[in-house]
Amino acid sequence: MINIFVILIVVFVDQLSKYITEAKLVGKSKAVIKDFFHITHVPNTGVAFGMFQGKLLFIVALGFLAVLAIILYLHKKDEEHSALSRFGYLFILGGAFGNLFDRIYRGYVVDFIDFRGIWPYIFNIADVAINIGIILIIIEYFWEKEDIHTKEPDEQSILETKELQEGLKEEEKEIIDSDNKNQNIE
Repeated sequence: MINIFVILIVVFVDQLSKYITEAKLVGKSKAVIKDFFHITHVPNTGVAFGMFQGKLLFIVALGFLAVLAIILYLHKKDEEHSALSRFGYLFILGGAFGNLFDRIYRGYVVDFIDFRGIWPYIFNIADVAINIGIILIIIEYFWEKEDIHTKEPDEQSILETKELQEGLKEEEKEIIDSDNKNQNIE
């Protein structure tokens, strides 16, 4: 239930911000911090960085496939995800749903966050959520990788390792004995 709640919150905040932008600033820009941060209304018919402009059907189909793939991945591997990576995927889903809704409902995505001078692209809350999700997943990946190398082995792991080592020693003895028998026969 919390998964759906997180996705709905992301979609709600995204859609509310886009609604306000379209209601107040269609085709306009308003400086929040002059020459640094502006709210600029831009209808984007493409995807990130302005790619695939005007290819709505392709973008919507790709968006549906991406959402479906993430949902299936989360469902299939649910028990393997930590809270951090799960929230990462939920933020990505929320952002993807927000932008997908725009494409279906409006025929374009409403972009409005404009950091002039440091970033040439204009983006929206859904894009921010997707990037936060990616960052959370990357953090989890490196955190988990670090844990693997720094964790103390538990008793079960130690016993399994000893059993494997003993099994390998037995196999090694059998191979040596077999080689010795073959040499004696010749």
